[in-house]
Amino acid sequence: MATAAIEIENLTKDYPFGFLHLKKKTSLEGLTMRVEEGEVFGFLGPNGAGKTTTIKLLVGLIFPTAGTARILGKSISDISMHADIGYLPEQPYFYDYLTATELLDYFARIHDLPAQERKARVDGMLKKVGLETARKIQLRKYSKGMLQRIGVAQAILHDPKVVILDEPMSGLDPVGRREVRDVILELKQAGKTVLFSTHILSDAEMLCDRVGVIVGGKLRGVGAPDEIVGMKAQGMEVLFEYAGAAGGLQPLLSKATQTGKRYRMQVPEADLYATLQQLGSAGAKVLSVTQVKSTLEEYFMHLVEADRAQAPAVEVSGK
Repeated sequence: MATAAIEIENLTKDYPFGFLHLKKKTSLEGLTMRVEEGEVFGFLGPNGAGKTTTIKLLVGLIFPTAGTARILGKSISDISMHADIGYLPEQPYFYDYLTATELLDYFARIHDLPAQERKARVDGMLKKVGLETARKIQLRKYSKGMLQRIGVAQAILHDPKVVILDEPMSGLDPVGRREVRDVILELKQAGKTVLFSTHILSDAEMLCDRVGVIVGGKLRGVGAPDEIVGMKAQGMEVLFEYAGAAGGLQPLLSKATQTGKRYRMQVPEADLYATLQQLGSAGAKVLSVTQVKSTLEEYFMHLVEADRAQAPAVEVSGK
């Protein structure tokens, strides 16, 4: 087994509320999870599920009610651990009147990078996140998406071993999302460990070695995106063209969805060859045959529906 970059054991966080704070709300309950060294791990859940709470606990912004966690073998209470991690909060805020170059130079100074290396590192980061042409513009004139990208740049500026990103795709247009995805893949190729939270499932399926799904403050599943939903096929989808009279194909056509001359239908795997033979005999042109499996989105929505009280708004399309 690979070395664990992040180890979480029974991590719990309660918040007091109500009159005299006599009641408590559990935001995170008994979370136990490992993120292996060198992997991209997606932390999935609807808004309010406990993703941000977990990340804030890991980087020391809040403290656990119970449980422990280690990053690169060091306890999260050990401040020396912070030198080896990069962090982007869900809603980053930077001093409005700095330019992008000035901001990154400031962070480079915090990390004690020498002057010559600072300039090269800042230039490289601005190019990596697509902001080299906006380097001299004050941040107050940046869009939300541009601020998100400069936030990613500051998180990886000091070449950390572990990168923790809270909703890194938030507020980005398709071009910005593509650029951030490319950065995450580059980090993986460089052997970095990346933990990022998201409720955009297409990004998780595209980028992650493994995902953890959290709903209502509890971890509901961990695994590779295709494994976590099960590998069992639900049937076979057949796409075909047919311009003739319905005739003997009427029973099949009645089950299909038509778009112009094209038809799309789902059949049980056991009936596939008989269906293809029937289509061929009638002169239909089969365009594709695809195995239909559960998706991460379906699995995710099933968990959300089962815990609707703790799982409000959720975005699954990424739009």
